[in-house]
Amino acid sequence: MKPSPLSVQKDNDSGSPASGEPEFLVIGKLGRPHGLHGEILMVVYTDFPDRIEPGEIFFVGPRYQPIKLIKRRPHTRGMLVTFEGYHVREKIAELRNQLVYVRTSDRPPLEQGEYYHHQLLGLQVIDENSKPLGLLSSILETGANDVYVVRDQTGTEILVPAIDSVILDIDLEHKQVRVHVLSGLLPEE
Repeated sequence: MKPSPLSVQKDNDSGSPASGEPEFLVIGKLGRPHGLHGEILMVVYTDFPDRIEPGEIFFVGPRYQPIKLIKRRPHTRGMLVTFEGYHVREKIAELRNQLVYVRTSDRPPLEQGEYYHHQLLGLQVIDENSKPLGLLSSILETGANDVYVVRDQTGTEILVPAIDSVILDIDLEHKQVRVHVLSGLLPEE
């Protein structure tokens, strides 16, 4: 359920995705230059690193500068990448600490019942009796399973484990997540 931890909503007239969908998704962050010939370390955030292929166009930094990947190779801390037009250490160093994006429209399809994090954030969370619990404000990745952080109108947070016995239904069309409330899950009233 988590292929992208970060997303960006870009406000422009260039044909943005469906309402509420971000235009760009973060797939990594550029670190330090490596060697003398334009390689740079990229920490990979995406669950789909196989999509980072030479010849692909990515977008870098807050201005979403289009950039073509020339080559990549594995590294213990991520991936070493080389971009077109960046063949010396000093030039590639200009991109240090920049985020690397893909267009949302280029994201790979998911299996039935799987969702990208950005699709879930902001959804109304209701219990099995349709009682509103709050909005899904963030997602914690714990290793075993994700945990949805639900914040009500008063700012109180409820932690909801993203497991089949608790998450009854996710309805993107109606922007709702229906959950089974476990005893002790809700704060005392």
